[in-house]
Amino acid sequence: MDLETFLHDLHFNTEKVTPPDWQVDWEDAPLPYKLYRGLPVVPLSGDVPLLFEKRETHLKPSLAELGHFLWYVYGLTQYCQSPLNNGMNEKDVSFVQSMRRFVPSGGALYPNEIYVYVNFEDVPQGIYHYDVAHHRLVLVREGDYDFYLARSIKNGNDTSGRFCTIFISTVFWKNFYKYNNFSYRLQGLDAGVLIGQSIEVANRMGFSSRVCYQFLDRALNHLLGLSEQDESVYAVISLSTDESINYIDKDINKKEVASATELCGELPLLEHTLYNRSKRVIPFPTLNKVNEASMYETTKSFVKLKSNHNARHSLGTEMILLPFMEDFSYDLASVCRKRHSPDLDFMIGKVNQTQLSTLLKETLTFSYQNDLDETYGNIESRMSLYGSFYNVERIPNGTYSYNSNTHTLRTINMGDYRELLQNGLTMPTVNLYQVPLCLHVVGERDYLKEQLGYRGYRIQQMEAGILVQRLLLVSVALGMGGHPLLGFDANNCDQVYRIDSKGKTCLIQIPIGPYRPRAWLKGSLQS
Repeated sequence: MDLETFLHDLHFNTEKVTPPDWQVDWEDAPLPYKLYRGLPVVPLSGDVPLLFEKRETHLKPSLAELGHFLWYVYGLTQYCQSPLNNGMNEKDVSFVQSMRRFVPSGGALYPNEIYVYVNFEDVPQGIYHYDVAHHRLVLVREGDYDFYLARSIKNGNDTSGRFCTIFISTVFWKNFYKYNNFSYRLQGLDAGVLIGQSIEVANRMGFSSRVCYQFLDRALNHLLGLSEQDESVYAVISLSTDESINYIDKDINKKEVASATELCGELPLLEHTLYNRSKRVIPFPTLNKVNEASMYETTKSFVKLKSNHNARHSLGTEMILLPFMEDFSYDLASVCRKRHSPDLDFMIGKVNQTQLSTLLKETLTFSYQNDLDETYGNIESRMSLYGSFYNVERIPNGTYSYNSNTHTLRTINMGDYRELLQNGLTMPTVNLYQVPLCLHVVGERDYLKEQLGYRGYRIQQMEAGILVQRLLLVSVALGMGGHPLLGFDANNCDQVYRIDSKGKTCLIQIPIGPYRPRAWLKGSLQS
């Protein structure tokens, strides 16, 4: 299968990307976290604060603060046991155990891993893996790699105030074993919600963050000791104590072209011992092929996108002005503890205009530093929010697009679309008849391929994931819940919103609404 066809089917004909005879070997499932053996470790404090308090800016960041950041971003936070009804009798009930984190993940498989490059006085400088299972850092490569990173990452030479560099990688097998080739779409979204959570936690802790999507893949994989056939870096996040930093296009690579091959030759190959529990790992050649096609070999491939704010919101004639609300704030730590993905727990309820207005505004009107547009980029230039609403105060049932510039809804179609959306689910794990808000993150159908190549697809999925995480956090703060879904009919949704002819498509579906408490046992892993 050629990559154009693969990425098209991955979105519009999902049944074609997984073999019809595919069977999941549950007994040989990998661990949801990566384990190194025989390497030096640095324990992180389990005394994680219950509340976020902004740090004093004049103080140097500490190892303890980094540990708190990592735990809130990707640590194991709860142990849960849920009943699974397999029949009509009590004896037919079994129980499922799981270790939860604050971010959602497709199938709770968590295919991403986190590595950090740090230079603290009390630990050796170098590259560490965040060992989620033990809440500790594992030293994978010791040394000073500032100059190596400066040549590997777009604007990587800008180290002012930076105290930590975070690498988010994807381990392909961790969710390929269940979802086969469909896992490629999940991996980008999972990385995106992880980026979104990192941005939120960094802001609450008083750190400035910058997300980098453009780098020399093989150079970074080599630095971290990753086998690119099994795992690859998807995004890099710089953390700084200087909130005034504004990155501009002064890339060192415009003066000197660096190549991944040259950089890899500067460092010895790492050969560490790993454990993932699976005894038999099935090859995934399509994932390897699209990952390789997405890689940058030289810094000549780095690009700067031009924002396009004028090519949006051309649909519909009727406009509903939403109420303007004062600045909305919430306790992120408390919201993280409450967040989970309701499925059959949704229950229909009235959503008022204030809730809808706050949800849409807080989700979309934000900016984050990234290397795509070189400034505090506004994600709206690449993403939009559309929704199907039912039982919302003073909003007629129908489908709408949201324009944050005017804080308005534009009417697309009137009516109740819950039946159409429910019938479009490939796995009806959510009863959409019980959901008042069904939102869709919308992006370009061509995923900016002309500018970014095949790398544009995974970047688009990651940016969609950032919005998904914001939606989920704000919905919980408003007393509701959200459940991200990829098992939906994108063709139908595109037609309903009349965007199929506009070169846009629905990337992910998020039902949002009130829900009843879930029947489960859960215990916090916070000491």
